[in-house]
Amino acid sequence: MKFDGVLFFPVTPFTESDAVDTDRLREHIDSRMAYGPGGVFPACGTGEFHALSIDEIRIVVSTAVEVVAGRVPVVAGAGGPLGHALAAARAAEEAGADALLVLPPYLVKGPIDGLVAYVEAIAAASSLPVIIYHRANATFTAEAVARLAANPKVIGFKDGVGDVGLAQEIVSAVAATGRTDFQFFNGLLTAELTQGAYRGLGIPLYSSAAFAMAPEIANSYYRAYVEGNEELRHELLRGFYAPLVRLRDQTPGFGVSLIKAGLRLGGLAVGSVRPPLVDPTEAQLVELKSILAAGHELADR
Repeated sequence: MKFDGVLFFPVTPFTESDAVDTDRLREHIDSRMAYGPGGVFPACGTGEFHALSIDEIRIVVSTAVEVVAGRVPVVAGAGGPLGHALAAARAAEEAGADALLVLPPYLVKGPIDGLVAYVEAIAAASSLPVIIYHRANATFTAEAVARLAANPKVIGFKDGVGDVGLAQEIVSAVAATGRTDFQFFNGLLTAELTQGAYRGLGIPLYSSAAFAMAPEIANSYYRAYVEGNEELRHELLRGFYAPLVRLRDQTPGFGVSLIKAGLRLGGLAVGSVRPPLVDPTEAQLVELKSILAAGHELADR
């Protein structure tokens, strides 16, 4: 499995009655496919995995698979309580996903051996390959990732911690195993801010929540990144991504809430976020609108 391009994490739209809005989800994903994402990751962090039932995960993933139609890999989330994670893995396979992103277990932080066993159990629950997500209470050592890389079903590692020294150790440890098909992703919030550094570690891929909200801006940054246009890349960092991060950091959970709000500002009725997340205030929406306008102006140059 090969990823090439911005990794797209769609939101999960909800109707006024709080059901998954499959029509809006189709529209959301289809409209972004024209911008050439390297992969689509439904029912993951930006898609509010934490708030979805197993039946809803199946609906979200099957809708994404239908729209993507084999053009790029579809990678679904699986995590939380072990039973839920195993059920999510099976539901994603039934829905036609190509792989799984293993999200952290619920609440507890076990020892490394237990964390490795958690990933192995999810990998064994379906025929799908899995990508490790390194964040929160699922923090791996280089030795643990190398152990997991001995399993051919473990195909990638997504870093959401931001310890660059440890990330470099992990990249080196996997290289020492001889795996040449193992892929690394920068999964920090608003990863564009750190991707310049992550490329130097041997982590060329990154997830982009901004792509779900403003694909024109995200693609402008990506082109500058791959083409070495440092002037434009830094203009976008200063003029769009840094202000977006300052707004994001005002309220916990805004890494998701602002993306849905930006989609609503753009005319796509994706609904509100589910608890425990909250929507932006009116003043924050005004600020977001201004940030998006500045980003589009830069992207249009």
